[in-house]
Parts: sequence; C-alpha cells; structure tokens
Amino acid sequence: MGFVAKRERVMRMSVEQPLWRALTAYRVLTMLYAIGLFVAAYETFARPWLAIAYYAVLAAWTLATVPKVAGAASCTKRFLAVDLAVALTGILLTPVAVEHWRVVDGGPTLPSIWTAGSVLAFAIKGGWRWAAFASLLVGVANVVQRGAFSRDTVHNVLLVCIASIAIGYVVEVARASERTLARALEIEAATRERERLARDIHDSVLQVLAMVQRRGTAIGGEAAELGRMAGEQEVALRTLVAGGLVRTSYASEDASRGAVVRAVEEPDDPGDDLTGTATCDLRALLAPYAGALVTLSEPGAVVPLAPRAARELTAAVGAALDNVRRHAGADARAWILVEDEPDAVIVTVRDDGPGIPEGRLAQAEGEGRLGVALSIRGRLRDIGGTAELISVPGQGTEVELRVPRAARDVRGKAEKAR
Repeated sequence: MGFVAKRERVMRMSVEQPLWRALTAYRVLTMLYAIGLFVAAYETFARPWLAIAYYAVLAAWTLATVPKVAGAASCTKRFLAVDLAVALTGILLTPVAVEHWRVVDGGPTLPSIWTAGSVLAFAIKGGWRWAAFASLLVGVANVVQRGAFSRDTVHNVLLVCIASIAIGYVVEVARASERTLARALEIEAATRERERLARDIHDSVLQVLAMVQRRGTAIGGEAAELGRMAGEQEVALRTLVAGGLVRTSYASEDASRGAVVRAVEEPDDPGDDLTGTATCDLRALLAPYAGALVTLSEPGAVVPLAPRAARELTAAVGAALDNVRRHAGADARAWILVEDEPDAVIVTVRDDGPGIPEGRLAQAEGEGRLGVALSIRGRLRDIGGTAELISVPGQGTEVELRVPRAARDVRGKAEKAR
C-alpha cells in the first residue's frame, strides 16, 4: 500500500489556567496592599517590630512561591498547608501587634485580604470541599483573634467562605466539561482516522481481494479455493472497517465528578443476570460468522439483549453453522437472519444442503451424538428460549432460535432448587 497512517493528536486545553494566573497576580497585589495598610496605620501598632517581621516573611513567601501557583501540578498539598499556616499565623498575631481598640473596632488583620488568596488556592486545586475546609479554619482564626462573634467578623467570614466554595464548584464543573470535550474530540479524531483508513483499504486491499475471488472462481480448481478464501477475508475485513467486531462502551470513572470517561469491556461471567438492565448488541457478536458462504442479514438498528443471553444465542448459531459444514459439505451456503421483535429476538439459520432424513435426529441422540440436542436446544432452554428445526430432504435445513426479551435463567433456578 502506498499510504502512511497519520494519527491526529488531540491537545487538551486547560480552562483553569487563567484562574492560576489571576491568583498569582492577586497574591502579589494583596501582599502590597497589606503592607500599605501597615504603613498608613503605623501609629496604631503596639508592637510594630512584630508586624514588620511578619510582613517581611509574607513578602518573601509570596514572591518565592510565585511558581507554586502557576498550575495545579506545582501547587502541592504541602505548599497549600504552609501557605494557609502563614495566613492563620498573621491573623492570630494581629491582637498582639496592634492596639486593642483597633481589634475591637474590627480593623483589618495583618494579612488582610491576602488570606483570601490562600483559600482560593485550595478552591482551584481541590474544588469546593477543599475550599470549605480552608475557609472554616480562617473563620475560626478570625473569631479567636477578635475574642467574640461580631457582625463584621461573621460577614467577612461568610463572604470568603461563599466565594471560595462557589469558585471551587465552578472549577470542578469546568474540569468535568474539559474532560468531556477532550474525550469527544478524541472520539471524533479516531472516527475520522477510521474513515480515512476505510477509504484507503477500500481502494486497495478490498478491491484486490474481490478481484482474486472473481478470477479464482472463473479459473476453477485450486484457484477457486484460493478465491473462496479471499472472499471470506474480504467480508471479514469489510466488517472490521465498518465498525469493529465488538462495540466499545463507555462508563463514568467517577459519577460524582461527572465526566471522566474510560473504555470498559462487557463482563464475561456465565452467571450474568438475564433480567438486568445491562445489554449488548447481538449484531456485533454475530458479525464474525459472515463470510463468502455465510450471508448475515440484520436490522439497521441495535439489537439489544442481555449479555449472557446474547452469548448463548451466538454459540447456538455457531453450533448450527458447524452442523452445516459437517453435514451439508464445505461448499454449502448458509443464511443468518436476525429479527428484532417487541417481545423476542429471533435468529434463523438456513442452508442449501441436502437436508436431514426423517428420524435421523432421534437416531443421533440414541447413538450419543447430541450436537443439536445440547449445543442448540440445550443452550436456548437454559435462557428460556426455544429452538425449532425444520428440514426437508433435498431442500436444506432451517433452524429457528427464539429468545424472549425478558429471558430467564432456567438453569440457574434449577441449580438453586437442588
């Protein structure tokens, strides 16, 4: 083939990155604001040297940790703990550094509104729960430094708490939306890539296989067998390109966060509940049986069925096709018809073989050959379905497999009863 596959890469965006940049600027500006308040009210400080020492630490910490608030990866839990400790220390030192009357009048604390930046870092990093935890500690520290509840204290604490929780919730929603969008873009890119590969394969491999099938059939002999094999590979490859043999389903990784999506496989447990809500597409399970000698006719829409019922029905179809090859010959053609009715799913397997002589099935069961009795009828009976076999000598055989929509686990009930 003369083409090279090129995979499309989906670049993930960061909707929270502007918040981190805004937080960085907020911390620096509020640090300067707190120092400005100290300079403007210097005469009201009982121990100005203590305030100067604190502001030196605050300025050094704020400027040194600018890279820490550049993104979620660098903003670690340890940094958040130390950052909040710096804010709480400043709040608790306020009654020691300033005159008592200023504390009673509800004056600003040493870190002032810089404290809100520490709480917002919790909100952006961990969501509203982390924000609630940090704002609760700040609220307790404010009440302790005032020595009692007051209207101004409660007002300021509630303002910080509500604002941080709201921002934390918005961040969680933004992250969930970002993950959903990124996953949708990945699926779209994969779909476009599959469509491109399908076009290339259709223009090269599938056409070559179809040509080999036609020429081999026309030449005959060993070439006819080669053509038949090429036809089977063409059908299998066309089915794979059209959508794959197994449907991929997706489930939320964390329902509380809403949008983490991952690929999951259907459970392969023979004890699956046949009456549960989980379903799979019967068409995907029957698709591998289609080939040059087997024609599969199915509805255009999904044929939902309980996973275990679908597997047992598919196995019964496989057993019926094995009987066709064994008794009707390697060149016999077969047709699979899938019907999705409101109360049941019906799969009919028909061949153009010589048919089954009258009484042959009873004779086979008497001789211990129980292929039809166990592989087909037994499987359907275990899931509450039925299998009807109609055969006319010289006119082929038809096997009708019916599985009710509300299939029941007959075998499981019998085992429990014992």
